[in-house]
Formats: sequence, structure tokens, C-alpha cells
Amino acid sequence: MQIEANGIGFRYENGPWLFRGVDLTIKPGEIMGITGPSGRGKTTFCRILSGFEQPVEGTITFDGKPLRKNGYHPVQLVFQHPEKAVNPRWKMEKTLTEGWKPDQELLDLLGIKQEWLGRWPNELSGGELQRFCVARALGPNTRFLVADEMTTMLDAITQAQIWHAVMEIAKQRDMGIVVVSHEAKLIQRLCHRVVELDKLSSYN
Repeated sequence: MQIEANGIGFRYENGPWLFRGVDLTIKPGEIMGITGPSGRGKTTFCRILSGFEQPVEGTITFDGKPLRKNGYHPVQLVFQHPEKAVNPRWKMEKTLTEGWKPDQELLDLLGIKQEWLGRWPNELSGGELQRFCVARALGPNTRFLVADEMTTMLDAITQAQIWHAVMEIAKQRDMGIVVVSHEAKLIQRLCHRVVELDKLSSYN
């Protein structure tokens, strides 16, 4: 059940190509890092991998079939800014159980406290909110997690706790992870393979 990106290209209307002709395969259980200069499309590529954005050229397939956003998606994306990924009008329990209901073991592993469930998003810190976003993304049908600067804005302790939880779950489920980060040490520590998006691209 691998993900394959075939000839992926993206640009905004009348703009230059952010990337073009990108071919990439991500296998189950693989932790792959994506690096590259700022502004060259890493976040856009993450959105394409997870079905939030359509490429201008090329296709994304999962298990040999076109990746479609039907039902609970097998590729989940965790954004850098958790406050933009939650509904400010929903309390955290509703946010958490929107797609599925995480079990207590997962909540404990991510350090989510019961008293947080009754709070509004603006009553939580960025690190607390991101724990909810990660829990929500780790549904039973998730086969790949795309982490776009997932812990960049968080303190070192929270970063370590979240990544420990994610890596534990990835190991248990043979789940693949795509890690986008400017933190070279994090990439080196976590990833089996690192690719530079800019070097995969052909702009001809």
C-alpha cells in the first residue's frame, strides 16, 4: 500500500513552476524527510500528497489507485499551525471525535488531559492544540502521516513527546511518515531517507 507520485507539477496561474516532474515512492513503515529552500513548494507538495490540493500535472496513487478524498482518507496531514486546523466554534471533544473516536491509550500517549476536552481552542496552548490535531489524524484507516513542520512552533519538551508518540504508533501500525522540517537534527534522527524537493524537480 505505497504512495506513488508520478510526474507531479504545480504552479499558480501564470506563475513559475514551484516544482515539476516529481516522481516519488513512499513505502509502508518508511519515515521519509523532505527538505528544500523556503518558498519552493514543500507545503504545497504535502497538500497534494494528502489530497488537499490537486496537482497541475501528474497523479498521486495509493495502493495503485488514484488517491481520492472519499470517506476517511488513508493519508492524513498535520499542519504547522494547529489553530488554523480546528473549528473555533467547537469544543475540543467535538473536534477530536469529528472523524473517529480515539481510545484512551492514544490520548494518554499524546499527553491529552481529560479536562482539556471541555475547553475551547482559544483556551489551549499551541502545543496542547497540536496534540489534538495529531490524535485526530491518527485514525484507524490512516496508513501515512504527512507532518508539515508539525512541531516547529513548539517547545523542545512538547516536540519530543509528540514525536515519541507518533513514532510509537508508526512502529505498531507499519505506518509511513513524511517529515517536512527545517530542523536538520530532527530529520537526521527520525528519517530513513531524505529527499530534496528542489532536486527532484525538472523545470523544462
